[in-house]
Amino acid sequence: MSSQWENFLKNLGEWHGSFAQFSPQGEPLQETPTIVSFEGENNDRTIRQTVRYLKSEKPPIELVWDSTSPPYHILFFEDGAFSQGSLQWGFGGEFGAELGLIEGNRRLRLVLLYNRSNQFDRLTLIREKLVGTSPPERLPLTIEQLIGEWQGEATTLYRDRAPSQTFPTCLKVERQSDNRLSQSLSFGNNTLTSTAQIHPNRLLFDEGHFPVQILFLPDGASANCPLHIKPGHPFILESGWLTEPNQRRRFIRSYDAKGAWVSSTLVKERKARG
Repeated sequence: MSSQWENFLKNLGEWHGSFAQFSPQGEPLQETPTIVSFEGENNDRTIRQTVRYLKSEKPPIELVWDSTSPPYHILFFEDGAFSQGSLQWGFGGEFGAELGLIEGNRRLRLVLLYNRSNQFDRLTLIREKLVGTSPPERLPLTIEQLIGEWQGEATTLYRDRAPSQTFPTCLKVERQSDNRLSQSLSFGNNTLTSTAQIHPNRLLFDEGHFPVQILFLPDGASANCPLHIKPGHPFILESGWLTEPNQRRRFIRSYDAKGAWVSSTLVKERKARG
């Protein structure tokens, strides 16, 4: 298995795209074109990251990463996918995470942020492509594209660097009525079932300890997150990306009942029927 640093290197290059901000309800607010570059130095033992905001007065941001001390708050997968963010949720401070997926010459990143009242506050969708390439962008995700049976494989990496786990998954999404949907998710020896209200640009899962929503976003993207984080209950932050009509990727960052980040999971799934 490749090292975390080798996985990080899958992000090398100059990525052209934009930072698009959305409200908690998925309404577009503003969009800023960007160039994000990762340059290898010292035989790729050091990486220099630069973020430039075009048509904006915001100054560039520059970070330097060193292979001798890889970032402990980030986990990278073999294809370069990653998540980074808060290690611990708690009262009195902002909380959030970034979830990044890679497909060929394209990256899709999602930033989910919560305010000091533990309410879902804002979302940033970052769509990027390597300089010199022009891969097509998909239309916003729709409920019709999700309905069906999805079979896949999930790999989980743990914050404490325990051995990774890989297991099959099966997600079944069915429409119960014009305004109600049900889903069943099987992974390993576990099966979770839930139902949701269908809205024009989102699903609202109104069962359980707190409501959870899935927002439908441009480029076949989706964001899955609780509307309000409550103490004593585990939760996840998830990004999804429909890269082809019958192929989807999901990235899940999991927190335990004490609000501590536990693991990151990458799911690659294919529509078997629907």
